[in-house]
Amino acid sequence: MEIFYWPLLDLLVWGFLTLYLRQGILPGSGAVQALLGGLLLWDMLYRSQQGISVVFLEEIWSRNLYNLMVAPVTPYHIIFGAMVTGLLKITLSSGTAIFLAYILFSYSLFHLGIALVPFVFCLVVMGWALGIMTTALILRFGQEAEVLAWGVIFLFQPVSAVFNPVSVLPEGFRQIAFFVPASHVFEGMRQVLAGQGFPWGQLLMAMVEDVFYVAGGLLLFSRVLKRAKKVGFSLKLGS
Repeated sequence: MEIFYWPLLDLLVWGFLTLYLRQGILPGSGAVQALLGGLLLWDMLYRSQQGISVVFLEEIWSRNLYNLMVAPVTPYHIIFGAMVTGLLKITLSSGTAIFLAYILFSYSLFHLGIALVPFVFCLVVMGWALGIMTTALILRFGQEAEVLAWGVIFLFQPVSAVFNPVSVLPEGFRQIAFFVPASHVFEGMRQVLAGQGFPWGQLLMAMVEDVFYVAGGLLLFSRVLKRAKKVGFSLKLGS
C-alpha cells in the first residue's frame, strides 16, 4: 500500500481536482466554498468510519477481544456503543474544524442551511457501514488487515466527488461514483452552493445506497461471527 496504493490515490484525487479547476467554471469565492465544504464533510465521513474500526482495533491491541466475546453483550451492542461515542467524537472534532474554518477563512458550513442535516446523516451512515465492513475483514484475516482501517475509506475518495463534480471523472469512474452515497452528498452540496435548490434526487439516492451499504456490512459481519463460532477467530488477532 505504501508503494502503490497511496501514491495512486493522491494522483487521482488531486489530478481530478486539477482538471476541474482548469475548466474555470467557479469564481474564486465559489471555489473556496466548494473546497472547504468538501473538506469538512469528508472529515465527518472519515471520523464516522474510524469510530467503528478503531474501537475493535483497540480491543485487539489490548488483548481484550475474547473477553468481550464471552461477556453478556453481543458484538452488535459494541457496534451500537461505537456509533454513539463516534457521534460525540464527530461533534467535537468537526465542530472544532467548522469553528476554525469560520475564524481563519470566514467560511461557514451552515451556508448549506437545512440541507446540511441530511447530508451529514448520509455521510455518517456510510462511514458506519464501511467501519463495520472493515472490522469484519480484520476479524476474519487478523492484524495483518489492520491497514484497512485507515486505507479503505480513501479508496472511495476519488469517486466520491469530494473536491470536484462527477462530470470531471472518466466514464468508468462516473459509473462507479453513481453507486457511492458520498458522491451524491457532495454533488448535492455543490448544487446548493450554486443556488439550484434542494437536491432531493441526490439525497434520495444517497439514503437508498446507504441502506444497501449498511445491510452489506451487517451481513458480512454476521457471517464472520458465524464462522468464528465454528472455527474461532484468526490466531493473528493476538489474543
